[in-house]
Amino acid sequence: MTDSSQVRVYVPRDSAALSVGADEVAAALAREADRPVTVVRNGSRGMLWLEPFVEVETDRGRIGYGPVTTDRVGELVAAGMLDGADHELCQGVVEELPWLRDQQRVCFARVGVTDPLSTEDYVRHGGLTGLRAALDRDPDEVVAEVTESGLRGRGGAGFPAGIKWKTVAQTPGELKFVCCNADEGDSGTFADRMLIEGDPFCLIEGMAIAAYAVGAREGYIYLRSEYPDAIATLRRAIDLAREAGWLGENILGSGLSFDLFVRVGAGAYICGEETSMLESLEGKRGMVRPKPPIPAITGLFGKPTIINNVLTLASVPAILADGAAAYQGLGVGRSRGTQVFQLAGNIARGGVFETAFGITLGELVNDYGGGTRSGRPVRATQVGGPLGAYLPVSQFELPMDYEAFTEAGAMLGHGGIVVFDDTVDMAAMARFAMEFCAEESCGKCTPCRVGSVRGVEVIDRIVAGQDAEGNLALLNDLCELMTDGSLCAMGGLTPNPVRSALLHFPEDFTAKEGS
Repeated sequence: MTDSSQVRVYVPRDSAALSVGADEVAAALAREADRPVTVVRNGSRGMLWLEPFVEVETDRGRIGYGPVTTDRVGELVAAGMLDGADHELCQGVVEELPWLRDQQRVCFARVGVTDPLSTEDYVRHGGLTGLRAALDRDPDEVVAEVTESGLRGRGGAGFPAGIKWKTVAQTPGELKFVCCNADEGDSGTFADRMLIEGDPFCLIEGMAIAAYAVGAREGYIYLRSEYPDAIATLRRAIDLAREAGWLGENILGSGLSFDLFVRVGAGAYICGEETSMLESLEGKRGMVRPKPPIPAITGLFGKPTIINNVLTLASVPAILADGAAAYQGLGVGRSRGTQVFQLAGNIARGGVFETAFGITLGELVNDYGGGTRSGRPVRATQVGGPLGAYLPVSQFELPMDYEAFTEAGAMLGHGGIVVFDDTVDMAAMARFAMEFCAEESCGKCTPCRVGSVRGVEVIDRIVAGQDAEGNLALLNDLCELMTDGSLCAMGGLTPNPVRSALLHFPEDFTAKEGS
């Protein structure tokens, strides 16, 4: 236990904060403080341009300072930081900052607020409320609650979570699995990592609820090897959850037995596709499986399996705690609840912004993101990862919801937004999409394996001015073939960035003609 009379100072242990010296700042604060302090290593608030972001607990609430570097810690302490005094690095009361004040945090409600590895902190801030509520109901009622909430998969496809759960629940079988796809490989995405590092018990609770709802006894979290801090945090959190009786036999005295295991990927982007992930979990090379059968019926080791993304499962505890109606009350149309949007690329204020579906792309990029970091005009954004469409500024009024993006020929995906200024070469970006597909294809189907290589070659010929008209027609035919003939979304979606670049920025493909 810590001494409640000591000043509590919060320094993030998130990977982004660590990369700019958060560990050194925490050590400097403990060393240079002019009174006893308790340094709490919390998750990041998501304002990445302010990291390391230090918070001091005061009578007025938490006062934030950032970005704090080690060479300024002594100066801040001398200026009265531990009393919440003003300073040029002082950002004010954290909860009143526009970036946080304007959010509607469901998944990220505790991220940055609590110590992510404190079970006491988790329960004190509402943790386990959802699991206890679930255990007080019949499993089919839990499935119905998730279905009624309108929760859809946050991994990209936006498939209704409740339908997956119901299918698994109704499929006979003594052994069933819950798998969390945390292979967050899309460009401009980092919400899964931040949630795992900042509130891992939320994910654990969501998976336990899913297990109870469908009758699963084992769960696996497939986490990418590029996230060593998230891996360590999650493994420690699972150990703590077992010690607390939240995992293992007879969870919370309910009779539910469920255990969780972390499996680390080997760097293959294709393993973000659910059937490739299953192959990898089984110890095989990550290659796409044909469908049917679907994983809900024939999944991991041939058993019925729930596969959901981190943010999908992290939404479940709040749905059970507050009820489906409260979750349904957020969002628009068929896009209910919240999405954790991630602002990256050439952006002045990058980070995570969780809010209800329906906010416009322009509001996120310009109002909250502050436009480009370079100060030059925004020219394009790519939403939905490396296979997402490029959107021009003329489409910035597009609301962030699944159907609106589909109608615009784009996809919302995992909510990653990568911003480019007016110096970007969109022909080069289109080429990169094909090159990326060629590099990351599992090689199982010809349209993806061969089509992506041919795509790079055709774009090179167009840019070089070699029969531009004929090669543009060939590129369009190739995109159509890849869309219709690929076995999975890897090849099927690669034409999206290419077609959108051709549609909105045709001048980049013809500028070099004849050179």
